[in-house]
Amino acid sequence: MRETGDQISKDVIGGGVRGPLSTLSLLAVSVMLASCAVAPGQKMIQPATIDVAHDAQGVAQTAPVPVMNIDTTLLAQQRALRVEDGERIARDLSTAPAPYLVGPGDVLQITVWDHPELAIAQGAPGQTTTRAADPVPGFVVDQEGNLQFPFAGTLHVAGLTTAQIREKIQAALVKPFEKPQVTVRIASFRAKQVFIEGEVHTPGVQPLNDVPMTLYDAIGRAGGFAATADQSRLLLVRNGKSYRIDMTSMFENGFDPAQIVLRNGDLLRVKARDDSGVYVMGEVTKPSTALPMRDGKLTLSDALSQAGSFNSASADPAQVYVIRDSTTTRPQVYRLDAKSPVAMVLADQFSLAPHDIVYVDGNGLVRFSRVLNLLLPAVNAGLTGVIVGK
Repeated sequence: MRETGDQISKDVIGGGVRGPLSTLSLLAVSVMLASCAVAPGQKMIQPATIDVAHDAQGVAQTAPVPVMNIDTTLLAQQRALRVEDGERIARDLSTAPAPYLVGPGDVLQITVWDHPELAIAQGAPGQTTTRAADPVPGFVVDQEGNLQFPFAGTLHVAGLTTAQIREKIQAALVKPFEKPQVTVRIASFRAKQVFIEGEVHTPGVQPLNDVPMTLYDAIGRAGGFAATADQSRLLLVRNGKSYRIDMTSMFENGFDPAQIVLRNGDLLRVKARDDSGVYVMGEVTKPSTALPMRDGKLTLSDALSQAGSFNSASADPAQVYVIRDSTTTRPQVYRLDAKSPVAMVLADQFSLAPHDIVYVDGNGLVRFSRVLNLLLPAVNAGLTGVIVGK
């Protein structure tokens, strides 16, 4: 056995490797040299492609996904788009406050001066409610918008202001009374309401009254934002159409959210920050989901910081990618060359969107090392088998 081992050693040292050992050695060397191009694991390949449609035979048609570099020009374009979107939503939602119009379910308190007997029809004088479910003294507007009042009969009051209702009642009481003096006020607002849900302290239904409810008022009546709220992702649903409201951007662009007046039937939803996370993966210290701050802001530098920054032993800072709209047929890919620390200024100004994917590619040496770690056990086992076989 010792003679066989000595013979093999002479063949290898002298360059005269023969037989199965020669073939296996050459194969191992070839595979190692080619491993730079066949590195395992995830890596970005440019240009990438994505299926966008299928032809008549059902074959997927692919199109390249452009990779845009993150630079000052791109940041300026994105900032202009955010301002434009904010102004458009502000125009759509900003309305001048209008007087309250009485509707079905409202309770009116009507007083005809010098005729206290008419007060009996709306409840005992001085009667007050002790519980929310207790009926409020007054005249209730029925579901058809009509009001029953003594000596005036049935009056249609839905869609009128209190001043218009007063004039209507006075005109109806001219015959039984001489120069009647009437006062009309709303005792309980029940006809109009908005719905507030999500990350607020007291979600629920909020009635609209004669004081216009602005966006600020709605948040305040709901107890304010919860600690988990994303102030940049408010959703207002009006007449079947959804509007995304970014309060943080409104402040930065000089627009007052108090100019947004809510209407009857509006649904306001405050989303949670957990729903707006960004996935950070690749060669970072702690691959994880990065969450935006309480004001909803999350930049590329914030996400990398939450993931522990680059893995100094394996990351390639020149290959930092942001994949956006990955579930659609038109994803967007952005690349940042962060080899220079100055590039992190760009990362601090690049705003991420919910469900973005931040991927940090590995360097070539790391991929080559991983290939070797996978191949060397097999090569060593093969060499040992050949030696034992001889």
